[in-house]
Amino acid sequence: MTEKDIIVTELISMMTVHSKRGRYEQMHRRKYYGLSFCESGRITYTHNGIDYVSHRGCAILLPEGEGYTIRGNVGGRFPLINFRCASPICHTPILFPIDNAEPYLATYEKLRTLHLMGGHELQMMSLFYEMLHRLLTPPVSTLLAPALAHIEKHYGDPHLTNATLAAQCNISEVYFRKLFTRQYHLSPRQWLLDFRLGKAKLLLREGNLKISAVAEVCGFSGQYYFSHIFKERTGMTPTEYIRQSTDG
Repeated sequence: MTEKDIIVTELISMMTVHSKRGRYEQMHRRKYYGLSFCESGRITYTHNGIDYVSHRGCAILLPEGEGYTIRGNVGGRFPLINFRCASPICHTPILFPIDNAEPYLATYEKLRTLHLMGGHELQMMSLFYEMLHRLLTPPVSTLLAPALAHIEKHYGDPHLTNATLAAQCNISEVYFRKLFTRQYHLSPRQWLLDFRLGKAKLLLREGNLKISAVAEVCGFSGQYYFSHIFKERTGMTPTEYIRQSTDG
């Protein structure tokens, strides 16, 4: 499901469900779509034999027209937004992992207040679409995970580029560099260089390969360049590093 699949036609209601431990309910045919958050506690929705657990680390989209059971595992409060869409968007519950529930809970409170006041439909719709956008946009760490996995497998390729890594994440090279630097406080090139040096240190300590072979295995263009970068970053040459590791 993507943002273009969701055309919200009406926000029906905002309510906070107070769920008790041991609660058991059956929903036979849900009248609207529901977007539920967890302020506290834990609920399990069971649909077609599959459990979907609602907790503070996720939001859950409940499908219109579907039935499921609800079990209260831990008592708590669950803010819920009921809404209509122009066309079907899902037929099973969908869990959205979230790193921090607070911004979503704050937006929910704004929506609830505006709904009670009345006459703020456009502002409410804008806030709700912003909420959906955040939920449908993967966390940066998840978005960049394919690039990190590619580096782990191909760090020895001296021709490994930002363009290649960005393609692994299905995003543009410019956007990739921006996200990567914001997430890790290093450019992708700097991060890759540190990764290669870490692998090189391990191989040098093991002592099974010559320095030239270590340079090649770790993706450096030659022994001279490797030795120059190694000393620049560690304060010693590869030979001095080997000697220190052996003496230690």
